[in-house]
Amino acid sequence: MNLNKCCRCGCFYSSEGNVCPNCQPKDFNEIAKLKNYFDVNSNFDSIECISANTGITLKNLNRFLNQEEFSKFSNKFNSSGNIGIDL
Repeated sequence: MNLNKCCRCGCFYSSEGNVCPNCQPKDFNEIAKLKNYFDVNSNFDSIECISANTGITLKNLNRFLNQEEFSKFSNKFNSSGNIGIDL
């Protein structure tokens, strides 16, 4: 049995994915919130601004922006030189 460490809460679990089964609904909710934010807001200043407006932590935003579905947004951050992104 392989144990994984949850990227969100730090507990160990034996299923697949980056987060434990307890944190999966939280991730789905925050990813939906982030997608909605990007749909509604075409201009944003920084990752800190997104965090303040969505309530998603910087740690989780960085993790989400590393996912392929958000790569077009993370590339925008990289080219604009915003601070606070660990890509």
